[in-house]
Amino acid sequence: MDEGEVQAKRRQNEEDATARRAHILGMIYLDTREFERDIPLTVGVISKEQMHKDFIIPLQEGDEVRPYQFMVTSQTPSSAIDKIETDYSSRGLRTEFYLISNSAYQVFMLRHDPPMQVHYDDIEIASEGDSETIQQVSKTLDSVSTDKVFDYLLNQADKLGSSDIHIENMRDVIRIRMRVDGILHPVAEISRDKYRIFMGELSSRANVSTASMKPQSGHMQMDIHRDGASHVLNIRVEMVPTMYGHDAVLRLFNFDESLLNLDLLGITKEERDAIEEIISHPRGLVLMVGPTGSGKSTTLYSILNALNTTERKIITLEDPIEYGIPGISQIPIATNEGGSFAEALRSVLRLDPDVVMVGEIRDGDTARTAIQASITGHLVLSSFHANSTSAAFSRMIDLIGVNPIFSSSIRLLIAQRLVRRLDDNKEAYHPDESTVRYIRQVLEGVDLSKYDFDLNNITLWREKPSEESPFGFNGRTAIMEQLIVSEPVQKFIRGDVRDINTNEIEKTARAEGMLTLEQKGVLAALRGDTTIDEIGRVI
Repeated sequence: MDEGEVQAKRRQNEEDATARRAHILGMIYLDTREFERDIPLTVGVISKEQMHKDFIIPLQEGDEVRPYQFMVTSQTPSSAIDKIETDYSSRGLRTEFYLISNSAYQVFMLRHDPPMQVHYDDIEIASEGDSETIQQVSKTLDSVSTDKVFDYLLNQADKLGSSDIHIENMRDVIRIRMRVDGILHPVAEISRDKYRIFMGELSSRANVSTASMKPQSGHMQMDIHRDGASHVLNIRVEMVPTMYGHDAVLRLFNFDESLLNLDLLGITKEERDAIEEIISHPRGLVLMVGPTGSGKSTTLYSILNALNTTERKIITLEDPIEYGIPGISQIPIATNEGGSFAEALRSVLRLDPDVVMVGEIRDGDTARTAIQASITGHLVLSSFHANSTSAAFSRMIDLIGVNPIFSSSIRLLIAQRLVRRLDDNKEAYHPDESTVRYIRQVLEGVDLSKYDFDLNNITLWREKPSEESPFGFNGRTAIMEQLIVSEPVQKFIRGDVRDINTNEIEKTARAEGMLTLEQKGVLAALRGDTTIDEIGRVI
């Protein structure tokens, strides 16, 4: 999905949400997309200051016959609407109000009150050793006005689809790198003057201190407006003191509720069906496992979004809250200030939720509380640090001991990694004999009848860089290992089997039909979704 399609989908979802809100409020919904950029503006009815303050736009100037028409948003105070109605009716004039989306409001306001704009060159990511690109971007950053440099970097990172920005102090310069599709790319080197301005703005917005000599965490949000659509960029800030100053990593979470969708994870129909079958039950425990940056949170939120209906009460406990989802009660847990997932979970269970998400199981107390909740009529989702689903079982048993209740509560474990997806402009090739042997070895015992692969004539794909896609990749896709807890697997958890180790659990799960991360990765390479080298790098 290219950027234009993503923006259009974001806008469509926002319009759908606005239409639902208008129905609830008993207002008339207005979709302005067909005319918002070229309809003549109605000026002189209300001031620009009031348009900004009350989120209201005049649509039609009325008279004794025609009503005055105004467009309002969900942020418009009801007192502002009441005042306009009263003022106009006292003069014998009628008024009509239409509910529009926030994106529509932004488009109209940019026409009514266009900002003074200076256009800077877009940032391009550089390959290793590409000093010319780095110098060019560094020069652009030096030209950006001091009060805009922070917003410029964040906006450019979002435009590139970067997951994080790294600000790193070196002896002579400050290096900026951006992670795109899981790979760090050098972007620019900035002077210490720009660095001080950047860090000053960062400390103000994220509530961190540049004077502290301890590691700090912060959080901030930024509204991004681009091509007639808008979205909220959530930014988690991690800052540590180093030899030459404070290094910072800004993790970017591009909040877009429409993209938190199981259909958009890039998983197969079988994987999707397995998840939906498990979460259709009213109780049980579902664990996402994997390292930081493997997409666990996005998958968990996509599952929550699928469950988010008016009939269900959903509560999340998070440290910190990464995405805000309407209709879900989300509770921040400050574990660095003494907060406890286990204590908070015991409290929220009194609110009778149907579904609870615990951001992460880190200790035995939280694990036991989550297990207890999952067998008393709650569906519990959580994440857990382990390399694979089988390793997660071993780690959980180490954490809480052999626990028969755990065997009846755990329903599904999902281990996940993110690999770079090949661009459509990819190149097919026949691998060498050692690669063929490796593929056959990994897929040994896998039923390949439902796949369109011929292991006697293997074709793989590799990246083909182009001007539009300089690295030959476009986004990332999830590789997912799913362990559905069956009776043979439960025996390990109950203690029926003495030898509780990762290899034996994995062997049993594979006999039950589970495909490992490596097998899923090789199948993705055979489909042409990614490269065999990328599977080796990530998995």
